[in-house]
Amino acid sequence: MISSLNDQLRRDEGWRGYPYLDSVGKVTIGYGRNLSDVGISPEEGAWLLQNDIKAASIALELHLPWTAALDPIRQAVLINMAFNMGIKGLAGFTQMLGKIQSGDYAGAAQEMLNSRWATQVGDRARRLSTQLETGEWQ
Repeated sequence: MISSLNDQLRRDEGWRGYPYLDSVGKVTIGYGRNLSDVGISPEEGAWLLQNDIKAASIALELHLPWTAALDPIRQAVLINMAFNMGIKGLAGFTQMLGKIQSGDYAGAAQEMLNSRWATQVGDRARRLSTQLETGEWQ
């Protein structure tokens, strides 16, 4: 039963969790959000970011439970990487993860820098490798 504009728009627009082209070729998502012309607000972007950080943190906790023993700054490096490439991508860094697990942060930082990922993300990899090695925010 329709009892509000919200109900009406949900019915009329329908839900799509992934971007699509609407009937006039505009990139759209959700309940008819026109991303081509309207985009998202900084507040909406911040809300999405927090949800994505939470998802990456949960994935790290589930797939690499030993990382819970790391200090928050080094844990953040791994969450940042999982955010960027997904937990499966992060899990592919077996040498780096092994060195982190054994406390060899300098060696782990070098493994990060010697990866294809480092060439793709540039300064991000340099900052995160320094953060991992030093335990200080970068």
